[in-house]
Amino acid sequence: MTTRPFVQVFDQDNKVVSKVKLPAVLTTPIRPDLVNFVHTQINKNHRQAYAPASYAGEQTSAESWGTGRAVSRIPRVPGSGTHRSGQGAFGNMCRGGRMYGPNKVWRRWNRKVNVNQKRYAVASALAASAIPALVMARGHKISGIQEVPLVIANESIDALIKTKNAVALLKKINAYTDVQKAIDSKHVRAGAGKSRNRRYRIRKGPLVVCAGKSKLALAFRNIPGVEVANVSRLNLLKLAPGGHLGRFIIWTKGAFEQLDTVFGTQSKASVQKKGYRLPRPVMANADVVRLVASDEVQSAVRASNITVSRPVKSVKRSNPLKNVRAMVKLNPAAVSVRRTKVTSKPSKGTKVSKKNVLRSKHVASQLA
Repeated sequence: MTTRPFVQVFDQDNKVVSKVKLPAVLTTPIRPDLVNFVHTQINKNHRQAYAPASYAGEQTSAESWGTGRAVSRIPRVPGSGTHRSGQGAFGNMCRGGRMYGPNKVWRRWNRKVNVNQKRYAVASALAASAIPALVMARGHKISGIQEVPLVIANESIDALIKTKNAVALLKKINAYTDVQKAIDSKHVRAGAGKSRNRRYRIRKGPLVVCAGKSKLALAFRNIPGVEVANVSRLNLLKLAPGGHLGRFIIWTKGAFEQLDTVFGTQSKASVQKKGYRLPRPVMANADVVRLVASDEVQSAVRASNITVSRPVKSVKRSNPLKNVRAMVKLNPAAVSVRRTKVTSKPSKGTKVSKKNVLRSKHVASQLA
């Protein structure tokens, strides 16, 4: 993306009307590990506490019968004349008993995430949305789109209020294919969630990003899979649903021009986020193999080392456990250790073979 200084702006007829400068946030280093971590943590913050009643399964005056009756010592319900009398109680293995390790409402439901981590994750998600390969890898249908990122002129999209007008715009810019994919993906959820107010599942479609006060939500809210966000309040849960990078984003020109104000650049601090600067890439060129195989690096590498550009040849290495010189290269203290072994006399009663004597003389000569 760094090779593209400008991005084209399209109108409602899918014609180029102007150009806009590429924001610096779209060149941020992409960190899938950080995005996945932050998404996992902040996705827990909308959970509502749930737990069984604290007295559930223990609303009886059951006591154990003790030993001597050839039954287990589980507490048993008192009384007689009913099926309930004599039944086990309280235990998690008993019918009507409490559960083991029940959830508590004071459980740690929410998670705190560092502000800088959240900002880095949002910037990485935005940068990934500007790479067509990552957008297509996420499953979006963008083969008919002229350019990614897709920027629409303000006068073509800001005035939309009706859903039919929004659908017509998506069809004109060839973005309705991705919406149709979301519509076709609607299916009944597998599992018990279908009876808990989340019966259907549906894929994500385009994300429309606007600037300032806008009524775009009125036009796009009834289109399946389409979401609307404000450029000053971008959320990672919408930019990378499921923690997966590459959301298909449709920008308004006003929102696209405000990205440098919201996130700043590598050299200029953000206006909205006090003292925040975009993270710099650790390497200007991430192709490590190409760097190592370059003529500049290979000219400075010693001739004995194996280079990447040439075919790998088998190199004969000495075993330091058998070769004294190889051991000394690895451990300089091996000289004194070997010398003490050679000069020390064997204790009484130990048999010394001729082979060991000859070997010790050979080691002494090498050390000398």
